[in-house]
Amino acid sequence: MDKAIADLRKDYSLQGLAETDVDANPFVQFRRWFAAAQDAKIIEPNAMTLATSTPDGKPSARIVLLKDFDERGFVFFTNYTSQKGQELAENPQASLVFWWAEIERQVRISGHVEKVSESESDAYFHSRPVNSRLGAWVSQQSQVIPNREVLETKFQELQIQYQNQEIPRPPHWGGLRVIPAEIEFWQGRPSRLHDRLLYKHVSDRTWEIYRLSP
Repeated sequence: MDKAIADLRKDYSLQGLAETDVDANPFVQFRRWFAAAQDAKIIEPNAMTLATSTPDGKPSARIVLLKDFDERGFVFFTNYTSQKGQELAENPQASLVFWWAEIERQVRISGHVEKVSESESDAYFHSRPVNSRLGAWVSQQSQVIPNREVLETKFQELQIQYQNQEIPRPPHWGGLRVIPAEIEFWQGRPSRLHDRLLYKHVSDRTWEIYRLSP
């Protein structure tokens, strides 16, 4: 290696984050930051780490894509029988992390998870490209398979089966909404003295804001 891993470092200096900079509503603040990430031409600014765990505390994490958000929470779609789907069915608590390196920002979200409505899942499913809809039927997500040909053969069979037909949403596929109890906005600063502002949900639409030590 040309450079030791321990020597890899970057000093953050683009901007700061003061309490007077943020909105009292964390969803409004998230919308501002998400728009800034889009303006920065970040590839897939909606990519987020989703962390789940089993009831006995064994964690797992992966990247998923945010597909919608409002004051009800943050929505992604998946196969409910996948590892994450099963873990969330047994332990409906999760954390999300957005990392936007180009603007030196991170957002952490944690809260309760529940399924979105059938109509919301249907609407999103039917907005997807045809091949993505077929893929939802092909993949038994997280299951062991003997080879890739199994997927390709099933995909070709479904292409023929649903040629010129509406593709229904699989019953095992749909949306999940993370309903946040906490949302943290992190802005990189020099000397690792980063700015961290934490919103904690109090009641209804009321949130309290705390500054955390970096």
